[in-house]
Amino acid sequence: MTQTPDGHDVETRARLLPEEQAAGSDSPRVQAEAILQESLERTEDPEGTQHNSTQSPG
Repeated sequence: MTQTPDGHDVETRARLLPEEQAAGSDSPRVQAEAILQESLERTEDPEGTQHNSTQSPG
């Protein structure tokens, strides 16, 4: 069962870092939701994440 990102977490993450501001974002809130959703999915399936990652030894 996949969780959804917490609204407070989304609002906090939507506050862009200086380098993100420099790059620009059409929708920081949508971007934050996507980042946090992906993070939740990786947390729920660490073995799958490790298997699919190009950065994790597998």
